[in-house]
Amino acid sequence: MLWLVIGIVLLVIAIAGGTIVHPILFVLAIFALLAFFTGARGRSRV
Repeated sequence: MLWLVIGIVLLVIAIAGGTIVHPILFVLAIFALLAFFTGARGRSRV
């Protein structure tokens, strides 16, 4: 749950500043979240 909150916070930061300062940061944030969600789906704990 903590990692989900951290991921959301980082995504908000990337959207707010990354697209303005450096678009690559935004792309990296998207890839990081995709990797996180695919990894979390692989070892899902309900």
